[in-house]
Amino acid sequence: MVKQTIRIFARIKPSVRKHQQGIYSIDEDEKLTPSLEIILPRDLADGFVNNKRESYRFKFQRIFDQDAKQDIIFENIAKPVAESVLAGYNGTIFAYGQTGSGKTFTITGGAERYSDRGIIPRTLSYIFEHLQKDSSKIYTTHISYLEIYNECGYDLLDPRHEASGLEDLPKVTILEDPDQNIHLKNLALHQATTEEEALNLLFLGDTNRMIAETPMNQASTRSHCIFTVHLSSKEPGSATVRHAKLHLVDLAGSERVAKSGVGGLLLTEAKYINLSLHYLEQVIIALSEKNRVHIPYRNSMMTSVLRDSLGGNCMTTMIATLSLEKRNIGESISTCRFAQRVALIKNEAVLNEEIDPRLMIIRLQKEIADLKEELAVVTGEQRTEALTEAELLQLEKLITSYLEDQDPESRLEVGADMRKIHHCFHHFKKLLNDQKALEKSQVSSEIKDQERQEPPKEEEYKKLQDLLVQRDNEISIFAEGQRNCYPPGWKGRGHKNAPHPHISQHPTLLPSHGAPSQEKKMSPRAN
Repeated sequence: MVKQTIRIFARIKPSVRKHQQGIYSIDEDEKLTPSLEIILPRDLADGFVNNKRESYRFKFQRIFDQDAKQDIIFENIAKPVAESVLAGYNGTIFAYGQTGSGKTFTITGGAERYSDRGIIPRTLSYIFEHLQKDSSKIYTTHISYLEIYNECGYDLLDPRHEASGLEDLPKVTILEDPDQNIHLKNLALHQATTEEEALNLLFLGDTNRMIAETPMNQASTRSHCIFTVHLSSKEPGSATVRHAKLHLVDLAGSERVAKSGVGGLLLTEAKYINLSLHYLEQVIIALSEKNRVHIPYRNSMMTSVLRDSLGGNCMTTMIATLSLEKRNIGESISTCRFAQRVALIKNEAVLNEEIDPRLMIIRLQKEIADLKEELAVVTGEQRTEALTEAELLQLEKLITSYLEDQDPESRLEVGADMRKIHHCFHHFKKLLNDQKALEKSQVSSEIKDQERQEPPKEEEYKKLQDLLVQRDNEISIFAEGQRNCYPPGWKGRGHKNAPHPHISQHPTLLPSHGAPSQEKKMSPRAN
């Protein structure tokens, strides 16, 4: 693990006019730390303010003046990062500055002269030159080129760029796994086996970039672009693989909308550019605070993609591009202040090593074969993958006798052969499952028999209820009939006027002697 702060460099763009004296100065202190002093010239038109600050001083790892060449920039900034990537560490180089300060020229370079090549083509040349010389490892290189335009991601190497509009292309989306690793959907990886193939991919992506003319810059890049080199290496016969990635980032220029005077589509682009750079600054500020827990990486797509590069597993370098003309001094001071905050961030870079599963499988298979041969030499018999028929029959007999033996101290002795032990366990498991299935089928058959023999409770209850209603009706009918059969004035058995129970109740059968009949008693009353 390598712990280090983000390294910051400053590069001053050559002025259109001759070198303006008194605007800035470069000094070194006793610790050989370069410092840049920006001097604010007094302007009588602004009036005299007695408390106005007249100079700003900023420290960098190194400051490259207007006459610095592209090869010097590569040797001091990009080459150490490329070496760490070849060693298995992640690396990032990004340029930050206002529009027209030389970011694209520093990262990509100019097309007029071969000496104007920028960091990306020179880094590709250096990496492939090293790969050709190093025969001790097997290297695999892939290239991806991401463009973030108006907070939407696009693949610059998509072949449909030339024939389709930007809105018709599939957008690159961010996916995050449980380990908080970022994966980019719809961003293709293109294998490059030579420097020429890698440079062709770079030129194809640069052709598809969004470029527009603004008052601040004739060819202003209107998007953030991230050119990534994915490098894998392993030693022959080794199962350990090292993965490293190198981000080379060309940020769109920060600009004040009122100062640039743009409108329409350019105004929308400027808003998105400034917003994403604002979110980048928020992440930088949060990382520079010691007790800060939450880092707002997800606020923008650019900060999400560069999560590892900012406060993570990466060796990161920043180039602050400055245009120290009188009209741009305010923007240059803001860029230097941003760089000072970036310098406070600490990254912890670790070697990205993992075990190749395919090589590990081959190694384990070979180890198993060797162990089988050693075992055959010790036991004197060659073992096969499966048990023979004779061995299976013998095991079946041993298992049957073991299960039938009533002695609780009995044991099943099959030796130290794991094939036989596994077979016994499989056999016991099969017997247990068969027993469970049998019991389950028996229970289900008993339930079905009971359902066939016993009527459902609801039907039985309904039948009993109907029978009860029927009996109530019969009782009421019988009681009504009995009342109709008794003569008028019937008092029932036990009354003093009741007739003898052995005498018929019918009036015609009443005795004529000893008492007058009912008809004779009632006739006077009737009169």
